[in-house]
Amino acid sequence: MRKLIFVILLSGSLLASSCSWTAPDFDEDTWREKVLSAKTEDLYAANHDGKQFFNPWMPMENKGFFTLLRWRMSPRMEYTEEEWEYLPDVIDKPAARIRALGDADFIFWVGHGTFFMRLGGEYWLTDPMFSDRALLPKRKTPPGITIDELLSITDTETINVIISHNHYDHLDKKSLASLPDDTRFYVPLGYKDFIARLGKTEIVEMNWWQSIDLEDGTRLVCLPMQHWTRRIGMGFSEVLWASFLIDAPDVSVYFDGDGGYFIGYREIGRKFPGIDYALIPTTAYHPRWFMHYAHMNVNEAIDAFEDLGASFFIPTQWGAFHLGDNPPGYPALDLKRTIDEEELDPDRFLLLDIGGLHVIE
Repeated sequence: MRKLIFVILLSGSLLASSCSWTAPDFDEDTWREKVLSAKTEDLYAANHDGKQFFNPWMPMENKGFFTLLRWRMSPRMEYTEEEWEYLPDVIDKPAARIRALGDADFIFWVGHGTFFMRLGGEYWLTDPMFSDRALLPKRKTPPGITIDELLSITDTETINVIISHNHYDHLDKKSLASLPDDTRFYVPLGYKDFIARLGKTEIVEMNWWQSIDLEDGTRLVCLPMQHWTRRIGMGFSEVLWASFLIDAPDVSVYFDGDGGYFIGYREIGRKFPGIDYALIPTTAYHPRWFMHYAHMNVNEAIDAFEDLGASFFIPTQWGAFHLGDNPPGYPALDLKRTIDEEELDPDRFLLLDIGGLHVIE
């Protein structure tokens, strides 16, 4: 009873004083200098300390409960009505449009970090998320295709699934359980037991910089990304996070699951030149003082794209869930404005709608 009274009194005190909470100062130039001061060799250093995984080039800043509370209590940026209401369109008849392509390779945006692709004749699915909620946040837009429709396309073909990390908007138990038991899963270290409990048997765990040659001539490479992991039943950074490069015979796709800007993009671009498509997150990056380590803003995402040396940028993770302060559709508007302001080549930026289908030629 005493503990309950204390919690009630503390909560009342915090709420009563919420008007005095302010966001800490954040300087973009200082952050950028810190990012660029990291050492390239640390990208290849050990990423596990015996208890948990970590980013050896720049360990994550310690953020406890009160840092989270400060974010929630601090004043938020103002957004226009357009920025609040803007969302991607949802294109109908996905299965019919995909079937009409015949054997052509394609990239199809299901929504958020989920892409359905045919590359070199093989089917790929990234971070399958078809559920209505990511634990608590509810979808603002539906998936661009249902799992049943997707399976009607793959038919007897095996689906290759990539998992980037275990946050609820990327590792969705219900979606994974709905996939055929013979689905092949390529995951960072630590996920095998979780996926095996869903009845799946084809599971390959990979560490950063590890490469696998598949039977169709495709090479899959597991690569670093600057993020972290945690969910109910899994401790803080107990399992690894990763980005992936799918290097098929005629096309290469880099899938960046979620992450902050880091020097790794330059090294990946140097080590794997000629990337065709870069699927880069543009998601919850406001407030910057809280999000900067784990989420890139639009300027950093463009820098990552240029570092990678990729031909085309496809923004991911906008328009489905409201996860930060910025509205879910805001990153796309921000990206469009930046392309115009910086006079970048708009043909290199493929902003897909939900159910958007890009044919690889």
